[in-house]
Amino acid sequence: MNAQRIRLFIKPYCPWCQRAMRWLDEHGIKYEAVDVIASGADFAEMERLSGQTRAPVIDVDGEILADFGPEELAQFWQQLEEKHGGAQPR
Repeated sequence: MNAQRIRLFIKPYCPWCQRAMRWLDEHGIKYEAVDVIASGADFAEMERLSGQTRAPVIDVDGEILADFGPEELAQFWQQLEEKHGGAQPR
């Protein structure tokens, strides 16, 4: 899948966020990590996109997954691949 923009909204010391970053890294997926603790504007955007204040939240070209673990991320990614075509993550 050729996503134009992948943003992962995180809280730096959140173990779920660390697990999400590790999953993305292990699958060779490039993303922008957005620290919502460092920026009130980014926190507000995460809340607007997801409807909640919990992290992580991933935004893949406008497709949103909020408050998830690696298992949900893998399912979400597979659904994106099926919807948009392309290779599965390694």
